[in-house]
Amino acid sequence: MTASGYIAELRALVGTRPLILPGSSVVIVDESGRLLLMERADTGGWGLPGGFMEPGESFEDAARREVREEIGIEVADLSLLGVFSGPEYYYRYPNGDEVFNVTAAFLARASTDAVFRPDPGEVLSLRFFDFERLPPDVLIPEQLIVSTYAAMRGQPR
Repeated sequence: MTASGYIAELRALVGTRPLILPGSSVVIVDESGRLLLMERADTGGWGLPGGFMEPGESFEDAARREVREEIGIEVADLSLLGVFSGPEYYYRYPNGDEVFNVTAAFLARASTDAVFRPDPGEVLSLRFFDFERLPPDVLIPEQLIVSTYAAMRGQPR
């Protein structure tokens, strides 16, 4: 069962009430240390590639699948940045669905010659950003992940 099918079944039972949903995000940087962000079709904000786990899936498998589905590349080496949860990971989608995200965030590298194939149903645009020039509308649940990585690298955010 896909994550969207599973979540749709839960939503049929509970409506838009808050759900605790596990997922993965991937902080992808290039050789210059720039951060890859995607403008999400579902929210319009900028965020990291990632999404909710499918039943029976590991956090690592979810991370790889979401990167493949959303931006069309394979990531082999993942290292765990951290697990993020709590009230700051609450999000209300434009359709009214409420979630408390439990996100395993991973680090990965992309070469500058990687060929991205963004899914137009999920991604409005895709860009690498210098940390001092990130867009102001990075999605709230992912701001702390980005800030944690920037602090780890000693970069401003």
